[in-house]
Amino acid sequence: MMPIGSTVDLTNSSDALVRARQRAVLLPDLLVEARRIVSTVIAGWHGRRRRGIGENFWQFRPFVDGEQVSRIDWRRSARDDHVYLRDREWEAAHTVWLWADPSPSMRYQSGAAQVSKESRALVLVLALAELLSRSGERIGYPGVVEPVSARNAAERVAAALLNERPDTRFPPDDRLRRFSEIVMVSDCLDPLDDILAYVDKVGRRGIRGHLVMVADPAEETFPYAGRTEFRDPEGGGRLTAGRAETLKQEYTELYTARREILSEHCRRLGWSFIFHRTDRLASEALVALHTRLSGVPQSAGQRS
Repeated sequence: MMPIGSTVDLTNSSDALVRARQRAVLLPDLLVEARRIVSTVIAGWHGRRRRGIGENFWQFRPFVDGEQVSRIDWRRSARDDHVYLRDREWEAAHTVWLWADPSPSMRYQSGAAQVSKESRALVLVLALAELLSRSGERIGYPGVVEPVSARNAAERVAAALLNERPDTRFPPDDRLRRFSEIVMVSDCLDPLDDILAYVDKVGRRGIRGHLVMVADPAEETFPYAGRTEFRDPEGGGRLTAGRAETLKQEYTELYTARREILSEHCRRLGWSFIFHRTDRLASEALVALHTRLSGVPQSAGQRS
């Protein structure tokens, strides 16, 4: 039996960071700035600016009867015949948590794929950290890096992952707070009920999520035929099929159903869902993710 795919070595996070920055460059600063402007105007998820209890000056505006006299700026009002109030800016600090599934199944790579699922997931989250840090977002990695607002956030995450790779199936949620966001890149091959339960638990706490289901092309197309041995990378179990092609229809139906269930469940919670194959360009998934983070509505079951 000729192998169609195999389990590959864990990706070095410093190498992934280099590739991530190459992908991030494909999204120009203009796109980042456009997202900032749009989100500011619609009071969206990013750095909302409006009157509030912040520390920074925002604007002067004419006094209206009924407002607090204590907020009148007498120095500005003395310049002409109008009375002005001094507004301060309300700032909502925003945190985006990033997570690349560390499950052993993520290290699978077939001959039709450019990289393993684990490698693609790591590149995507580091590239996203690079982009979001340019916009001043606070970036965190559950259980590894506390949220930080810094231009080198991607580098900090990569350095931390060199020393500590999580070994949990799902992101630790003890630090996730209401109004934050989480981006999860996973092959979503854990028991479906477990995935749905985790998404429910996090989503119902007021956390907005983005689930990227990354797949090796062989996992979607099932190119196996003849006598084939399948090995479970999680538990090591093995299954030998005398005629693997007879399993294709049932397998593809189950795989497609899983994807559709996840997509619909995310939609009901207000999360976004993206399906991405590792034989496609990483930049395609990155653009789709960036768009979802910008608050642009998606089509059901979007692929990239």
